Amino acid sequence: MQEGSCGAEPFALRVIGDSMAPEFKDGCVIIIDPEGVISDGCYVLARHGDGYIFRQLIYAGGKYLLKALQEGHESIEMPDLTPVAGVIVQQAGRRRADRKHYV
Repeated sequence: MQEGSCGAEPFALRVIGDSMAPEFKDGCVIIIDPEGVISDGCYVLARHGDGYIFRQLIYAGGKYLLKALQEGHESIEMPDLTPVAGVIVQQAGRRRADRKHYV
């Protein structure tokens, strides 16, 4: 798909709520890499409304969707990947398998 902006440093955020449980529980800390490789199925931080939202990115039927892991939360359609601010690369001491690869 695409890579994020150039030169930005990874940062940490605390998950609030249970929309991404059981993979990401309320209160866990995630590391976001603004330069992470964006791909179908990865977890991303994206601009939404006046803030940011943490969701799984799904590419289906020519559309980009931000999807919660818990049922009962609306999927958010995006026209392109511009709102994506970074890819989740680590969680509470665990490194994600779909992290950025260095050569």
